[in-house]
Amino acid sequence: MRTLYFIFNIFLNYSLRLYFRNIRLVNSTKSRFSRTIFVSNHPSAFMDPLIVSVLRKPIVFFMTRSDVFSKWSTPFLSSAHMIPIYRQNDGVNAVEKNKETFRKATEVLNRNRSLLIFGEGLTDDIFERRLKPLKKGAVRIGFTALEATNWEKEIRIVGIGCNYSNPGVMRSDILMAESEPIILNDYKDAYLENPSKTINELNRVVEAHLISVITNIELDSDFEFHEQVMMLTRSGMSPLCYDQHIPLEKRWRYSQELAKFINQFKGDYPNELRQLSQDVKGYFHKLKENQLSEDVLYRRKNSNQVVRILQLIILFPIALLGFIHAYTPYILIKRFVEKSFKRKVFWCSVKMVVTMVLMQLINLPLLFILPGLLSVGFWPVFAYYLSIGLIGLIWYNWRKQFFMFISDSKQSNEASETQLWEERATLISRMEQTIPVNISSL
Repeated sequence: MRTLYFIFNIFLNYSLRLYFRNIRLVNSTKSRFSRTIFVSNHPSAFMDPLIVSVLRKPIVFFMTRSDVFSKWSTPFLSSAHMIPIYRQNDGVNAVEKNKETFRKATEVLNRNRSLLIFGEGLTDDIFERRLKPLKKGAVRIGFTALEATNWEKEIRIVGIGCNYSNPGVMRSDILMAESEPIILNDYKDAYLENPSKTINELNRVVEAHLISVITNIELDSDFEFHEQVMMLTRSGMSPLCYDQHIPLEKRWRYSQELAKFINQFKGDYPNELRQLSQDVKGYFHKLKENQLSEDVLYRRKNSNQVVRILQLIILFPIALLGFIHAYTPYILIKRFVEKSFKRKVFWCSVKMVVTMVLMQLINLPLLFILPGLLSVGFWPVFAYYLSIGLIGLIWYNWRKQFFMFISDSKQSNEASETQLWEERATLISRMEQTIPVNISSL
């Protein structure tokens, strides 16, 4: 394992565990070494390779879009286990250049290392719970490697489902689930007889394996209803509206089963379900008209304001330290990233990584100043320096809770909120009767 890859794993593991509130691995590979091609969905640009490689045990080499490789970046990216993959729009030599990519991939698999490929090839600008059509590269690379080894070594394909509650929301959740492995050697006879047909058929098998480990909404028109039902029931993968007593895995399975139920109608809902979806949409429209959201209404009806005030008071001293150490790098990076990256899908991961780096650099002088200033040894100061990320997180949460408390405390129209709360209860009751997905049975 190359040094830079090892350093990245340590640093990014810490960063990701600060960024995500809950991390759950389902059926995760235990071995660090194997001849496996991991094929993942790609819902969140740079965040996906970070979580798949850092939060799981296997050592992987990434198939990375070629346009990020340059004369200066190639040594750095190669040390981080990245291999360029060329697309058709990368130039007339793309096919020829990919032969070298396939050779490197074969070499990686022969050395009992794994590959990571994002089979969809691109990320949507808006986060959506679905699988886009898969490219055939993973299957082709697998068979190329088998031919190079004369079919003597076992090579597998495993689907990885990255299931975010919302990758753009800090302190949201991530669940990664792995499918059952596909042993490419089992398809030797079919491949030798008709390579093209076998690759196409096997690619559909890989697609089915991936769908089994994610939430897959088939129609664009169903996204909103699926999300709104999860918010109201507080049982699914919503980043803000969820029951904290329900384990993340159960919430993920609820999201999957709800999607399967909705998908079966292909957009043509039965009358009762169609009316329910319209009324749910109407409820969320009324929330917006009253300058409310589902999570704000729920907090106003259920939170204890005295407890919230006490939490803000008790955590204020630590939050103040977090403000001192973390506010300046965060604001600088936030402005830089949002100005430099036109696609918002890149913002969350870049902000996370660069903020952590800049925060540590800006606070580095503390290691030399505090020991003499406070008349303490180096190691207590070093321990404090290492905890700056956690202190910054406490500041972030305190600031978020403070503004939520101010918003929730504003004078409101109690009659309208009571009416909305009653309408909400009616909708949930109708959902329980119309949608046969029960969290207790998952």
